[in-house]
Amino acid sequence: MRGVYTAAEIRAGEEVLLARLPEGALMARASYGLARECAALLGRVYGAQVVLLVGAGNNGGDALYAGAALARRGAQVRAVLLDPPRAHAGGLAALRRAGGVLGSTVDGADLVVDGILGIGGRGGLRPAAAELVEAADGMLTVAVDLPSGVDADTGAAGAAAVQADVTVTFGALKPGLVLGRGAELAGEVRLVEIGLELPPPSLQVLEAADVRAVLPAPGATDDKYTRGVVGLVAGSAQYGGAGVLATGSALHGGAGMVRYAGAAPEAIRARYPEVVVHEGSRPSELRVQSWVVGPGMGTDDYARGLLADVLSSDVPVIVDADAITMLADSPALLQRGAATVLTPHDREFVRIAGPVGDDRLDAARRAAAALGATVLLKGDATVIAAPDGTAYVNPTGTPWLATAGSGDVLSGLIGALLAAGLGAPLAAAVASYVHGVAGQFAAADGPPTAVDVLESVRGALHVIASDA
Repeated sequence: MRGVYTAAEIRAGEEVLLARLPEGALMARASYGLARECAALLGRVYGAQVVLLVGAGNNGGDALYAGAALARRGAQVRAVLLDPPRAHAGGLAALRRAGGVLGSTVDGADLVVDGILGIGGRGGLRPAAAELVEAADGMLTVAVDLPSGVDADTGAAGAAAVQADVTVTFGALKPGLVLGRGAELAGEVRLVEIGLELPPPSLQVLEAADVRAVLPAPGATDDKYTRGVVGLVAGSAQYGGAGVLATGSALHGGAGMVRYAGAAPEAIRARYPEVVVHEGSRPSELRVQSWVVGPGMGTDDYARGLLADVLSSDVPVIVDADAITMLADSPALLQRGAATVLTPHDREFVRIAGPVGDDRLDAARRAAAALGATVLLKGDATVIAAPDGTAYVNPTGTPWLATAGSGDVLSGLIGALLAAGLGAPLAAAVASYVHGVAGQFAAADGPPTAVDVLESVRGALHVIASDA
């Protein structure tokens, strides 16, 4: 897992290093790594036209020192100073000694280096900077630490912000690189280690190896019960497909057995003969290790009774879709001893926890603490937050997952992982990762449907598990 740290946490780590290292050593580490990555992108450095967009402070200093290193290798480097009186004096002197010059445009650049704003930048880009960024649109661009115009702690960005091909970030990932619009604007993120000593992170990004390490796999002595039994209350006469998608995902996700207690039994029998259908049974009468409730079940009195019955159980429950809508009127149902996972998109989130706002991480954490449940806030960068503040952000997926029924597939996956014994926050994060990979596979041949995503789940699990 990769830890993600706020601007304040990064600064605190830097202060410790600055007190121990010779003056300029920390910036030298950062600028050397930046220059190395820029050179790798250029391929041929000698004769390349490099333009530095330089703001005030250390972010601009990193760009200037990196530019000096490229100039010494034969690049034609010119710096555009956005705030000349406050440009980093040492970096500017180093650039001039290496043969770099000052300029005013990005014309003819083979590489643009964005050193306008760092992690302390607030309020977006000023007009002069925004004009240069617009002129650089379409040019190969490297952002220094964070694309200028992106909030380091939230990923929020205004209309004028740098679209980087690569962001070279120092010390650790920042929330603005993995959340909100910042995740898109950052492009490929390359981390340069500079020796920061940081506390254990409260926000983490899963990697394939992390998911592979916890994916359930049956042993020689396992049977259908020990592999995990998932209970499903999903679908209705009008929305039988929701039950089919969630049920299929629980099966493809590795559940040893699925019990169905929803209102679309014939649709389930027709598609999945291996599922045990309990028509007319109360959920509380069935023995399962997790419940999935909500997709396509409706919001009538019968559905409300089913939801209350499921939430009265002593096993983990995934609450999705219509069940979230009903919970908005009956939040007391969440007062339970076992783990609960809520999986809202933004509009559903508003019903149970208020507006999301620009800070999606804070919103998810706020809701998780208030509701006493793990909250999976769906989006381009899905955020998973536990009541204690532990959080994950999912790096996989595609905008094509914004299609009807895709969330039903995700819920079934979470149910399978919870039934197998994973804790609620990790189960939700791992399921989100697998779901994202399945979505990427399904979108390879064009716009996918939820059925395409479902049919890609097993392939995604195979690739992740086999380190292919």
